[in-house]
Amino acid sequence: MAKVPNYPGDFASLVDGDDHLKEIQQSSRLIHAGYYLKLYQDQVSLPNGDIVGREYLIHPGAVAILPLLDDGRILMERQYRYPLKQAILEIPAGKLDPEESTLVCAQRELQEETGYTAKYWDFLGKIHPVISHSTEFIDIYLARGLSFGEARLDDGEFLDVFAVEPRQVHDWIKSGLITDVKTIISWYWLMEFLESNPG
Repeated sequence: MAKVPNYPGDFASLVDGDDHLKEIQQSSRLIHAGYYLKLYQDQVSLPNGDIVGREYLIHPGAVAILPLLDDGRILMERQYRYPLKQAILEIPAGKLDPEESTLVCAQRELQEETGYTAKYWDFLGKIHPVISHSTEFIDIYLARGLSFGEARLDDGEFLDVFAVEPRQVHDWIKSGLITDVKTIISWYWLMEFLESNPG
């Protein structure tokens, strides 16, 4: 059995030689252009020369916001997600408008969905939630110093907004009640942020 090599120790040496992994586009066909998603079907050549099909969605990108109240509770939402045919527990989120920065989008979505605005914004990180078939990325922000105002939901948008203790969120993650990946990752990043920034 071949021995698995050790991690080389620095990321640059890990990614410098990607040619043996690359798939090269040979053709591309737009299958469907929706309101904001585009579905493509490509033919690509694999590193061994084989030609295979790849289907994927072009997504404009999105943001997620972890709103932290002064008392330590997290603002969350419960929203019906049609593809899953159920209401999902999650943090506020939304897709980018054309030419919109992720921070501006996060500020807009927080106010539209919850009515809150935030004095402080911290970038927690970027995730690619469905790397097998979508270009979607989600930039995640922590919003602090919250002030309440009036929500302005989009037409056709219905959701419940509530506040919950971080420990309860953790329990819901562990029990499988929360399965939304942006919410799960955000909770762990929040714990790391709070440990690094006590008080």
